[in-house]
Amino acid sequence: MVAAYLRVSSKAQSIASQKAAIERAARARGEENIAFFEEKAGGEKSSSKDRPVLAALRASVRRGEHKKVYVFALDRLTRGGIAEMLTVVEELQRHGAEIVSLSDGFDLQGPGAPIVLAVFAWAAQFERKRIGERVAAAKARVEAAGGHWGRRRALAPSVVQAAREYLQQGNSLRATAMHLRVAKSTLSVELGRNSADGLSRNTPSDDPPDSAEK
Repeated sequence: MVAAYLRVSSKAQSIASQKAAIERAARARGEENIAFFEEKAGGEKSSSKDRPVLAALRASVRRGEHKKVYVFALDRLTRGGIAEMLTVVEELQRHGAEIVSLSDGFDLQGPGAPIVLAVFAWAAQFERKRIGERVAAAKARVEAAGGHWGRRRALAPSVVQAAREYLQQGNSLRATAMHLRVAKSTLSVELGRNSADGLSRNTPSDDPPDSAEK
């Protein structure tokens, strides 16, 4: 059976386009049975060590379960630098897996592959660094102009403060949410955003669990 490793950088992105492209390429080679390994991990998890699905694929290849691995592009495997890119590719190849990259346009089996891989790995790492720099610059501009960066709070600070006070009176999280007429899950997230909003160890335990949140 052939395998395919698919990765996108955020939960908001769709993995469908990568999957469709690989399915078309595999079918053109007469390969219908594909084991897909799908992962969503952003640039902060650039290292392959932070990707459990990639680790599962590597283990599967080591067991001899896959003789070919498709990727949409090599930077889907890792943006952790040249050494890591070469390590992952060499490990897969050493255990008998041919690596097919759809968009990079070169043969990973040829004698010059390590050099080309090193260039691609450097480019991927450099691009990740540039993205981080652009994000940091945009954040600084927004905050300098008095704007808010990142996801806005779902509840007003006054509601969060009222919740803390109600909890300190001995009420459970569920009772507090019902009292304030907010979703329990939302209140829990807001209270846990930072230590200032966090629940203390003396917070009363929640009501007995049931099958549906009220």
